[in-house]
Amino acid sequence: MDIDLIFKIAAIGILVAVLNQVLIRAGRDEQAMMTTLAGLVVVLMMVVREIADLFSLVKTLFGL
Repeated sequence: MDIDLIFKIAAIGILVAVLNQVLIRAGRDEQAMMTTLAGLVVVLMMVVREIADLFSLVKTLFGL
C-alpha cells in the first residue's frame, strides 16, 4: 500500500466535505447527500481494488 493512496483518500474526503457544506448552506440537502454517497463509493472502490490486489498477492505467495 502506497502513501499516495492515503493522500488520495484524504483529498477526496476534504473535497466531499467542502462540497457537502456548500450544498447544505445553499439549501440543496439531496445533492449534498448524493455527493457524500458518491465520494464514499469512489473511496470504497479504491479500497476494494487494493484488497483484491492483496488477496492476489497472498494467493500467489502460497501457491493457491
